[in-house]
Amino acid sequence: MSQTTEDQNTELSFWSDIKSSLSGSTRDFTKGSISRAILVLSIPMVLEMLMESIFAIVDIFFVSKLGAEAIATVGITESLLTLIYAVAIGFSMATTAVIARRIGEKNNDAASITAVQAIAVALIVSTPIALLGGFFAPELLSLMGAEGDIITEYSVYTSILFSTNSVIMLIFIINAIFRGAGDATVAMHALWIANGINIILDPILIFGFWIIPEMGIKGAAIATSIGRGIGVCFQLYKLFDGKTHINLMFKHLQFRWDIMWNLIKVSLGGIGQFIVATSSWIGLVRIIAVFGSVSLAGYTIAVRILIFSILPSWGMSNAAATLVGQNLGANQPERAEKSTWITAIANMIFLGLLGVIIFFNSEFLMSIFTLDPAVIEIGSQCLRIMSLGYIAYAFGMIITQAFNGSGDTLTPTLINLICFWIVEIPLAYYLALIVGLDEKGVFYSIIIAETLLAIIGYILFKRGTWKLTKV
Repeated sequence: MSQTTEDQNTELSFWSDIKSSLSGSTRDFTKGSISRAILVLSIPMVLEMLMESIFAIVDIFFVSKLGAEAIATVGITESLLTLIYAVAIGFSMATTAVIARRIGEKNNDAASITAVQAIAVALIVSTPIALLGGFFAPELLSLMGAEGDIITEYSVYTSILFSTNSVIMLIFIINAIFRGAGDATVAMHALWIANGINIILDPILIFGFWIIPEMGIKGAAIATSIGRGIGVCFQLYKLFDGKTHINLMFKHLQFRWDIMWNLIKVSLGGIGQFIVATSSWIGLVRIIAVFGSVSLAGYTIAVRILIFSILPSWGMSNAAATLVGQNLGANQPERAEKSTWITAIANMIFLGLLGVIIFFNSEFLMSIFTLDPAVIEIGSQCLRIMSLGYIAYAFGMIITQAFNGSGDTLTPTLINLICFWIVEIPLAYYLALIVGLDEKGVFYSIIIAETLLAIIGYILFKRGTWKLTKV
């Protein structure tokens, strides 16, 4: 075969893989080319996270028109919601790991039964959160240092999002089911539907349109809840339509307390891991709140831009988690490890280039969302400093998800505990309030902690004990 023919076949195979990844594939990811497996899994996962990041940017774009206090409300609420995200993401990591193992073992019925248990646990956990958060939203905002109109006028935003937290839980966990099974395209479609609807409803409900009255920040919360709710309905439909690895039937609709308990045990590390990581963000917000609403608004917008830029990389890290889980289920630990290194290199290249772009365009990016020069100054400063840590972020997130995909959620939890609680928060307080660096001290503490996480993660991953994890 000539070199030209080989090149043509390679090109055809490449485009075939892209088409397969976008339309849905039931291929076996424990066989064949690792690079092609990463490509097919990563594309829909990256696009899924890209839509999530677009949602974060569009949401704050419209809310920013309501003023600095509205932006600050979103920032404080998001920091509170990170505790819900911690539970949802931590439990979804366990769900992905267990589902991936069952699929790797070629036991689709066990995977389907596990999916039912995961959904049941999500509904049980979300109920008390809805009651407490819905009724005590003003008190929660007050604890975070908010005052004035943020508590009296804007707490409805916080109340609605807490009351409808079940759709947050379900959209995370059901998508984790699909990712673990290798049906990343379905997860992508679900998030596109949910966030697409939110993007359409946001300006309509916030500012009013035709017979729909202007609702302000309340409209932003309603739009988000409706969008996610419709996304969950789509997910449930796909679980039963028989076109994916997970095909729920009547025989699978049963309570299996042993499987529930296994999921909970595996998830404890993941939940603890994200509670440690996300509660550290609450601590950082509390420190920045000392410097006033302008600083908090600049930080909130900058973090949304940060989320926009790194969420596609989480798509790649989710692909790594799926490949690790399925290959360990198929008794191929070396293939699982090789998948991790290849994905990590690709992610570092991507985020490294993106960090350079953000560093040199920070003021322009901030000016898209606000014309307030003080807010722009704080936010652009945050972006420039945090972009210096993008390569470390890229490597750290892949290694963390590789541990999680294996079912070893305890190791990343301990790493997070060291990096975010023992190092990041005390360092942020010291640099910002004692040394006198103000907001910059918080920003520097973030990249120092993330770099430390990448270094420790590399050392522990090389030890290889994660290959022996049983789930």
